[in-house]
Amino acid sequence: MEATLNRTLRARNRFGMGATVGQAALADPRGWLLEQVQPAAALLEDRSLPTASDVGKANRALIEAQRSRDDEATREARETIRGIVRQEGAATLRARVISDAPFAERLVAFWSNHLCIAVPAKPPLAALAGLYERQAIRPHVFGRYEDMVLAAARHPAMLVFLDNAVSIGPNSEAARNLARRGRERGLNENYARELLELHTLGVAGGYTQEDVEALARILTGWTATGFGFADRLARGRGRRDPGASDGSVAFAYMDVLHEPGDKTLMGVKYREAGEEEGRRAIADLCGHPSTARLLATKLVRHFVADDPPPEAVDRLARRWIETDGDLSEVSRGLIDLDEAWDPALRKFRTPQDWMTAMLRAVGARDVPEPVGRLLQQLRQPLWAPSSPKGYGDTIGEWADPDSLLNRAELARSTADRLLAARRGRRSGGQAASPADPSRLLDVVDISAGDPLEGLLTDDAISADERTALVFGGPSFQWR
Repeated sequence: MEATLNRTLRARNRFGMGATVGQAALADPRGWLLEQVQPAAALLEDRSLPTASDVGKANRALIEAQRSRDDEATREARETIRGIVRQEGAATLRARVISDAPFAERLVAFWSNHLCIAVPAKPPLAALAGLYERQAIRPHVFGRYEDMVLAAARHPAMLVFLDNAVSIGPNSEAARNLARRGRERGLNENYARELLELHTLGVAGGYTQEDVEALARILTGWTATGFGFADRLARGRGRRDPGASDGSVAFAYMDVLHEPGDKTLMGVKYREAGEEEGRRAIADLCGHPSTARLLATKLVRHFVADDPPPEAVDRLARRWIETDGDLSEVSRGLIDLDEAWDPALRKFRTPQDWMTAMLRAVGARDVPEPVGRLLQQLRQPLWAPSSPKGYGDTIGEWADPDSLLNRAELARSTADRLLAARRGRRSGGQAASPADPSRLLDVVDISAGDPLEGLLTDDAISADERTALVFGGPSFQWR
């Protein structure tokens, strides 16, 4: 029975988002995880969330208000965008807390962080972040990696974040038009560099600076509607994707911005073919063995150990190559790794993981509004990493003394809030905390004789103190 319980906790905590008090032991933990490997499990179906048209309208309202220097309209437009951000953030966190397919949610968070955008980098991204995750990441979590990268590359959020939307081929018609007016604006390599370094081959993947420049030229013309700059650069010419006519923020390919001629990337010649050049290049990069190695290493680091066991990486990379980057098969391969079930290997919870695990532990059915601010305090708000690398997930990045003290203090205040809910006081929408804090032993995997067991059954210690001992203690910091 003990072995079954431990494997249940490994499945719920290591692969999922956290165990819940009172949940039954899983008869087949691996089977429970495998059942979640289906495309529908990763989707976020909520018709109340903003559409691409809503985001386009909000961004246009802000642009027009700022252009007309209307302070009141600018304030109203910014508040609309803040409302979108709050709505998207609440929906994302709620999905993590209440999902019956927490492994799928963990993979959504992983891939969203891998192909990340950073809201603080550019104001227009604020209203786009949630839409980006719902449109570019979630539909492809159990699909082909190539399709996910293509969806990210074509999404307005990524195009704006890494400046491809304003990249102009040096010999393109748009560049010549600008030169005649005494203005120069040219190639932007930001997205091409990150596509090679972070999203596919990796820094040791064998590409050169010449390849970065070639890929940047291949991707010229990939821009976005709904922000004004693309239309201005192209002087109103180009082709929009279907659906952009309603004012939505959307991908657009504008040939007037595209660098003419053949290009050579990683030794492969790409004949001039407009938008198709980029599609072919992305497919080739995603199918490269270096991409398989990079992503296998990153997945094993995230799910198994900060120092990824080489044999586990090798097996997952082989699965990736054999299935041509089929993420459903890669996810199954991850579940099948013996190392992922080895009790000697563990992972330190990031702030987002830790906060989510606390809420799941007590069976919360909603996320209180302060959680967004608390994640800011813990240095891991949604969609706001400090660089295109995304948030790190190793212990060295989250277990410094200040961070651990912060967690201990927040564990105490969170315990107070949850116990207030049980007593019927205002709780911000939380479910009731367990009447008996010793029931929290259901959610932590501790060895026999661990002093936590005695502390949680000691009635001389107040219930909120005992609850805080779990959430702030070492056992709950690990998954």
